[in-house]
Amino acid sequence: MEDKFVKESEIENIGEKEREIELIRNIIKTRKELKNVDKNFEYAQDDLIDYYIYEMKANQAKLDYLIKIAKMKGITVDMINDIKYKLSNDEEVG
Repeated sequence: MEDKFVKESEIENIGEKEREIELIRNIIKTRKELKNVDKNFEYAQDDLIDYYIYEMKANQAKLDYLIKIAKMKGITVDMINDIKYKLSNDEEVG
């Protein structure tokens, strides 16, 4: 019986190197989201203040978890910066 989600089956079919690259991409993406939430929080008013505080805590918890996984895999800051540089160059070309 095939009750798996599509994303799970895609992840199963990729190698360890691709998983590390995907982890690094998620770290970079989460850092950007955290920065954006921080900027939005600076201008938030009334009920949105609570929303952005919640979103900051959620993004920070996610980032902490992803960094913990990266450390366990031996991924260094240099590797993350290399991928970030490659991604920014790909976006400029594409």
